[in-house]
Amino acid sequence: MNFIDYYEVLGLDKSATEKEIKSAYRKLARKHHPDLNPNNTEAEEKFKKINEAHEVLSDPEKRKKYDQYGKDWQHAEEFEKAKSQRQGRPSGGGYNEYTYTSGQDSDFSDFFESMFGGGGGFGRQQGRAKYRGQDYNAELRLNLSEVIETHKRTLTVNGRNIRITIPAGIEDGQTIKIKGYGGDGISGGPKGDLYITFAILNDTSFKREGDNLYKTIEIPLSKAVLGGEIVVETLTGKVKLNVKRGTQNGATVKLKGKGFPKYKKDGFGDLFISFSPKIPENLTTEQENLFRELEKSGLK
Repeated sequence: MNFIDYYEVLGLDKSATEKEIKSAYRKLARKHHPDLNPNNTEAEEKFKKINEAHEVLSDPEKRKKYDQYGKDWQHAEEFEKAKSQRQGRPSGGGYNEYTYTSGQDSDFSDFFESMFGGGGGFGRQQGRAKYRGQDYNAELRLNLSEVIETHKRTLTVNGRNIRITIPAGIEDGQTIKIKGYGGDGISGGPKGDLYITFAILNDTSFKREGDNLYKTIEIPLSKAVLGGEIVVETLTGKVKLNVKRGTQNGATVKLKGKGFPKYKKDGFGDLFISFSPKIPENLTTEQENLFRELEKSGLK
């Protein structure tokens, strides 16, 4: 097993903070994502390594083991357990003796070679242990308009095509698990899982907060003063809306059930419309005189 320097993969050093690790991962994952690099095996391989590096370095416990044991970090617990047992066991019991020196990767590798099938008597007597494969992490970018309805999408992860269902209403930053699509297990162990985190980009004129949507629209000053009917765009089409006489700037109305679909539930959130009366410009002399007359009459 060749050693992969996960810090080098992400362009970081060992003193990198959690924030720096996350930032580097997001930047590189977008650059090398298979959807943006179709039929590019080099980008696909880089994307795989980037996900492996993030999966380990973003987890404090895994990162600690990786920093100490290098490529054998997944077997750290077995190493410590076996080391403890052998330090307390007298020689001559049918086991080979090993020397462990903290910080030397070659000593760890020698130990694991013997323990997991490299030829030592200890490995032969104990048998090859099975270990679950690594979990993979990936990011999928979608537009807000794409998650209004439940739909299916085919992704390519490490050379494997995966057909997934994306439920309507999924949120930015939300993560789903695809069982069995992670790394291969060791010695016949089960595969790891794939975790997909969604990055939802807002390509609409609405602001989303959970299941609710918000929008500010301009209305003619005459509508704000006298009231009347206007047509408003929603995500699912146009609706007619009555503006009350004397509507003030910032006044808000709620359109029930016209918001965003609820994640894995029936129904929709609400749409909140705020009004912004448009002040007329470039008035004619006659129009200016009308406003002056209104002002003289005490209109405020």
